[in-house]
Amino acid sequence: MHQSPNRGLNLVKFRTMDLDEARSVMQEHFYANFIDLSDGSAGFIAQYDIVTFGPLTLGRLTFGAEVRIQFGELGAYHVDIPLGGHLAWRQGTHTNAVATTGNAAVFQPHGETALDRVSTDCSMLAVKIDPKALNGQLERLLGRPLRTPVVLTPELDIAQGAGLSWARMIRAVFDEMQAGGLFTRPMVARPAQEVLMTGLLLATGHRYRDELDRPNAALRPGPVKRAVEAMHSMPEHPFTVGELAALAGVSVRRLQETFQQYVGMTPLAYLMDVRLTRAHDELRLGTPGEVNVSEVAHRWSFSHLGRFASRYRARFGELPSQTLRSG
Repeated sequence: MHQSPNRGLNLVKFRTMDLDEARSVMQEHFYANFIDLSDGSAGFIAQYDIVTFGPLTLGRLTFGAEVRIQFGELGAYHVDIPLGGHLAWRQGTHTNAVATTGNAAVFQPHGETALDRVSTDCSMLAVKIDPKALNGQLERLLGRPLRTPVVLTPELDIAQGAGLSWARMIRAVFDEMQAGGLFTRPMVARPAQEVLMTGLLLATGHRYRDELDRPNAALRPGPVKRAVEAMHSMPEHPFTVGELAALAGVSVRRLQETFQQYVGMTPLAYLMDVRLTRAHDELRLGTPGEVNVSEVAHRWSFSHLGRFASRYRARFGELPSQTLRSG
């Protein structure tokens, strides 16, 4: 095992064919664990490249054989990004999940955790995030204390969109840390750590996403804030512009003007976006056969299924049925 002596950089390069050594180093830098070789598996050689990056620990891990790993509760947020191969995993009640090069596994601090099958060809980039740091970053972004700690959606699409962008950032930072580049310097490292945590909060689903996605929230005048709060609290309600203006305490014209200025769209366009986001979250977390696209559309006040599908695709880049199947 090699550990970098550079101040501010904790770099570990570890190779072993001994299971006990592999368990010990993983426990030291990640979590208590039990690594077990699958029946008939041969060629085991654990290879870990690990960097500590403030509240984040990044590690590229391979095992050279099919393995099972049991962890118990992690005590940290964690993302496994397969760079090749795949891994079957579970945490708490979320079972039978498979992470691939297009779909990362996202773990919470609480819940019994296991990687039931890490394929022989699997190489993963593991990202451990301190819970206090992630929740603190979210509080700074929202400008208020959290009611409850954030719970992240357990799977992250890294084949496209924000998830792909975040995974690329993680890989770039990891590679620079390995090379001893600028990210090892505190003046660069601290902002980069915040960017990575913010990126994860914007790439994954959670109960605070709607609030995070509201543009220029801190700069909005009172009437806009009151109308926005009403729409987020009752998105299924058949609001009219007149009703929203009355709730905001201004004229319809004034509400329209301030929404265009501070939000960049009309009040009803904003309401539609809130409803689409709620429908998207429900479909992403749903199971085919238990969740029906038509029922979700009607629940969020979309009476015409064809128009709902068209608007949904324009907003999220896929049809509602595709989101449901990939959930």
